[in-house]
Amino acid sequence: MQTQLADFIRDTPEGREAEEILRKCVHCGFCTATCPTYQLLGDELDGPRGRIYLIKQVLEGAEPTEKTRLHLDRCLTCRSCESTCPSGVHYSRLLDIGRAVVAERVPRHGGEALVRRTLREFVPRPRLFGLAMGAGRAVRGLLPKSLQDKVPTLRPAGAWPAPRHARRVIALAGCAQPAMAPSINAAAARVLDALGISMVEMPGAGCCGAVRFHLDDADGARADARRNIDAWWPDIEAGRIEAIVMTASGCGVQVRDYGHLLQYDPVYAERAQRVSELTRDIAEVVLAEGEALHARLAARAQPREALAWHAPCTLQHGQRIRGTVESLLLAAGFDLTPVRDAHLCCGSAGTYSILQPDLSGRLRANKLDALLEGGAGRIASANIGCMTHLQAGTDKPVLHWIELIDARLRSAS
Repeated sequence: MQTQLADFIRDTPEGREAEEILRKCVHCGFCTATCPTYQLLGDELDGPRGRIYLIKQVLEGAEPTEKTRLHLDRCLTCRSCESTCPSGVHYSRLLDIGRAVVAERVPRHGGEALVRRTLREFVPRPRLFGLAMGAGRAVRGLLPKSLQDKVPTLRPAGAWPAPRHARRVIALAGCAQPAMAPSINAAAARVLDALGISMVEMPGAGCCGAVRFHLDDADGARADARRNIDAWWPDIEAGRIEAIVMTASGCGVQVRDYGHLLQYDPVYAERAQRVSELTRDIAEVVLAEGEALHARLAARAQPREALAWHAPCTLQHGQRIRGTVESLLLAAGFDLTPVRDAHLCCGSAGTYSILQPDLSGRLRANKLDALLEGGAGRIASANIGCMTHLQAGTDKPVLHWIELIDARLRSAS
C-alpha cells in the first residue's frame, strides 16, 4: 500500500512505524473473513481493511470525524486478522497509532468521556476495585441484571503454598482478578508447587496497564508498566526468578509488549525489554513440566468429562499460544468438545462489553451457542474478562483451566 504521510507524523517514531505497517498491506481482504465485527455488521469500514483505509487517510492529512472514531471504537482489538493476514500486517499497532491521533483530533465529550474516565481511574486500582466488588456482592440481589453480570460469585481461593522451592516465579496479581476470582492465582500457585516451582506475587505490582492503554491513556499505561517493572526488578536483577507468570491472557499480551511500549524511555527501555522476554503464560510454564504433571495425574485414574474450551483472543491471536492448554486438559482427563468458529471473539475485550454492549452481547450469544452445542457441562477459558462475560450469559460453570488442573491434581494426591 503506497503512502504519503502528512507532515505532522511523517518523521515521528509513530509515523515510521505506521508507514512500515501500511506498506505491508496488499488489500487482499482475507482479514475481513475472520473479523467478528465485520461478520456482524457487514460494513467494510467495520473490518480491518476498512479501518486501515480510514487510518491511512487520517495519517495522510484527512480530517477525522466522529464517524471515523466510531468505526475504530467498534474494533475489539482481538487480532484475529493478524492470525489470518498472509502479509504479516501488525494491525493492532497501526490501530493504536490511529486511535491516538483520532482521540486528539476528535475529543470525546459528556457522558461518553465521563464513562471512559471513570473506567480508567477506577478499574486499575485493585484496592478500590476490590472494595466496590465486595459491596456489589453484598447487595447483588438488589442490582439490575446488567450490574449483576459484572459481579461474579466468589469461589473460595483455598490455601496458597508457602515458598519452599529453589525454582521461583513471580505472578502478576493484576487489578480485577484478585477481587473477581482470587481462586485463579491460588490454583496456579498450588499446581506449580506440586511441580516443584514456588509462585509469589510482589507487593507494589498492580494493573498491567491494558485498561488505561485502550481507553486513550497511553501515558497512564506507561506509568503502570514502570510501577510493575520497579516491583519486579530486584528479583530479576538478582536472578532469583525464572519467569513472570500471567494467569490472565489479556495481561500477558500487555506485559509482553512492555518492551515496545517503553522503547524510547531512556531509564526503562532495557528493563522493559527484559520483562517482556521473561513473561510467560501459565500454560507455557506448566507445559514445560509435562513429565512431572503427567506423573502426578497418573497416580489416580482421571474421570473423563466433556468440556468446552474457549481460547481467548489474547491467548490464541495476541500471544499465538495455540494447542497448549488443550493438550494439558486432555492429559488431565477432559474430552474437549468441537467449537464452531473457535477463532472468533466472545465480545468481552476488556471494557468493550461496557462501551459497546449491543455488539458485545451479540458476540457472546454466538460464542455460547458454539461452546455449548457439543453438550459440555462446563466451560474453561484463560482470561478473567472472558470468563466473567461468558458466565453472565449461561448457567453452565465457567472456570479458568488452571482451576480444573488443580482440582485433578488434588484428587490424585
